[in-house]
Amino acid sequence: MRSVRTHILVSVFVLAAVTAVAATVWLLLPSDEQSPETIRVGTTDAASSLDPAGGYDSGSLALYSNVFQTLMTLKTGDTEPVPDAARSCAFTSTDLRTYRCELRDDIIFPSGRQMTAKDVQFSFERVKRIKSDVGPSSLLDTLDSVQARGQVVVFKLSSPDATFPFKVTTGAGSIVDSTKYPDDALRSGHHIDGTGPYTLDSYLKSEKVVLSPNTHYRGAVEETGQPIELRYYSDPGALDKAWRSHRIDVATRQLPPEVLADLNPSDPGLRVSEADSSETRNLYLNTRKGRPLHDPRVRQAMAWLIDRGRLAATIYGGTVDPLYSLIPTGITGHTTSFFDNYPRQDVGKARELLAEAGVVLPVRFTYSYAEGRGAAAEEAAEIKRQLESSGLFKVTLKGYKWSVFQKRWAGGVLDAYAVGWVADYPDPNTFGGPLIGTGASMNTGYSSKAVDRLIAASQRFADRGRAEGDLRNLQATVAHDVPVIPLWQAKEYVVSSEDVGGGQYLSDGTGVFRLWRLTWI
Repeated sequence: MRSVRTHILVSVFVLAAVTAVAATVWLLLPSDEQSPETIRVGTTDAASSLDPAGGYDSGSLALYSNVFQTLMTLKTGDTEPVPDAARSCAFTSTDLRTYRCELRDDIIFPSGRQMTAKDVQFSFERVKRIKSDVGPSSLLDTLDSVQARGQVVVFKLSSPDATFPFKVTTGAGSIVDSTKYPDDALRSGHHIDGTGPYTLDSYLKSEKVVLSPNTHYRGAVEETGQPIELRYYSDPGALDKAWRSHRIDVATRQLPPEVLADLNPSDPGLRVSEADSSETRNLYLNTRKGRPLHDPRVRQAMAWLIDRGRLAATIYGGTVDPLYSLIPTGITGHTTSFFDNYPRQDVGKARELLAEAGVVLPVRFTYSYAEGRGAAAEEAAEIKRQLESSGLFKVTLKGYKWSVFQKRWAGGVLDAYAVGWVADYPDPNTFGGPLIGTGASMNTGYSSKAVDRLIAASQRFADRGRAEGDLRNLQATVAHDVPVIPLWQAKEYVVSSEDVGGGQYLSDGTGVFRLWRLTWI
């Protein structure tokens, strides 16, 4: 879920500044046992699960990129998957419904076992079988069956899916040791048996992860990097303090908005980089019968009242851009469907829709947000102010710890909630099925046969440009039904000390978090 994980160009950023608000971070004080070669990376995106069948948030996916292998992966700046655990992969049918991979024969699990196609089959089937509420099973919606023999694995798809090679590069495609993971439940404990560029030395939930280069790694990564400590911080202000007190060497996702706004690449002793990103944040609305936002006219009325420009300028200090479509700028199929339908704030239009719906005014609902994640609380207060200033809505704000927030939205009990989305791979499909398809990870209760048909139709084309018509119609339908209201599109910031290089490669919108690219200079 993710959240949220886009065509993102990511770089290295520098900061000098203040304190502020939240996202999800990595925290730890230096230990006496820490190697002098260790690079300390701070973030607010903590991993919620060590089991790839049970995590779909950006923190978990970032960790999976480093400790597990996938059949295919995406190299820095590339938009086409290349082999990692596989020697080769390709569609073997012109209808894009059969995908065949041959594994390398030199990949060894920590147990000493050779990886086989049976492990790959087990890993994919396990994600679908467990179908965790907060896991990545929705990514495998077109996977019908997996066949394995020796070092060859064949995927049979229920419908044409040109994006399947991208899907096997994600956390959902993480290959686990079939002798170490239960086949129908998430693994407990703090152990990982993967074959990625790093091995997990230790893990303290919500505090830190310690990683060592995997000397037995064989795959697409040419050189494994330095030892890494991922330090998880409770909010952006805590991350900022750790950075300014030199307790970390790299700060990423997410410093306070006011700190990001004051970043200056010319500051001595720092490396700063800012890049466009296709990370998005949307307001999700519970469409279920009996909920206060069930009627689409109520949701349309809300869309007439949201001022994204003010939100971006006042809460985020211009470090994000207003977003008017499901698919962000820079991704194939991007439109301005919400601007086309709701071009300005118009209380009169909203009032007409609510009168037509026959609802009692003001419409009352609860807006929920995750505490300690970016400027979520401030954002919630601003959206409440915008809706209530019309006199048409009465909004109750409710904050939850991130783990509770995840479970409550997965349980379908929240009226409205905003969630950031970091794309799984650089293709518009990652903004479709997982967000607004039937059974989507965001779990708004929304289901549209028209939307599902358009999602499936857009997956038919290996030439993604040919899908633009379906993607345009998809976004127009969503703008009419309003199960979600796009809010903003992020920029990517990474800050490091001047003696750490490679931060510009840490993340680039491919869904891969490349800790192995960080080096001492």
